Amino acid sequence: MATIRIQRAAGVARVTLARPDVRNAFNAEVIRELHEAFTALAGDPSIRAIVLAGEGKSFCGGADVNWMRGALALSFDENVADAEAMSDMFRAIDRCPKPVIGRIHGVALGGGAGLAAVCDVAVASDETLFGFTEVKLGIIPAAISPFVLAKIGSSHARALFLTGERFDAQRARAIGLVHEVVPADELDAAIERILAELRTAGPNAVAAVKALIPRVIAASYDQTRSITANAIAIQRTGDEGQEGLRAFLERRRAAFARDDES
Repeated sequence: MATIRIQRAAGVARVTLARPDVRNAFNAEVIRELHEAFTALAGDPSIRAIVLAGEGKSFCGGADVNWMRGALALSFDENVADAEAMSDMFRAIDRCPKPVIGRIHGVALGGGAGLAAVCDVAVASDETLFGFTEVKLGIIPAAISPFVLAKIGSSHARALFLTGERFDAQRARAIGLVHEVVPADELDAAIERILAELRTAGPNAVAAVKALIPRVIAASYDQTRSITANAIAIQRTGDEGQEGLRAFLERRRAAFARDDES
């Protein structure tokens, strides 16, 4: 792929935006390649977790200037198709059954902040600058809005979408956009600690509970009774659930748990 790099090792896929000269900004090719990458990784049984990162000094600076310049000439229908492609890319990451860990540094602006929103666990270095800056350009953060609203809620979205203001990593953590903020030189250690936790979890259980969360949120209280009861019954009677429970009762390590270097 031309705009991203994918490295696989020890059950982990590292997807890195590889356009550091433009702060890893989005264009049509980046969107297509990210969509293709996460669609492929979703079906790869050897992968237990995905780390999403940016090469160079920034995670993702939003939209590429040349791409935006080209958008000036697009028709209404072409703009719709363009936005739908971006929405589909975010949805592919959001719905990927593998846990996605965001390694965020430098800047995460516009769609870059949207990428932070679709990560299951987002870790930022303490110097990172965030912003939903679209209104500063006379446009709006529409494609990312379903994912950002699910992450930070409407109150914070109103304040940040409407002003387009930039904000620091501490505020990003306070509103729930990221989960941890660490010094830049501790970023990789934090990512490795999370990966170590995921390696000891049942991969089918992780995928099942990731799929369960949006179903429960979207359901009525009465509907959740059936949804959750069926979800746990499926997991308990499956091979992984049986192995995990037996290992606990027998005080041994479950077969699905892996060492950090395995």
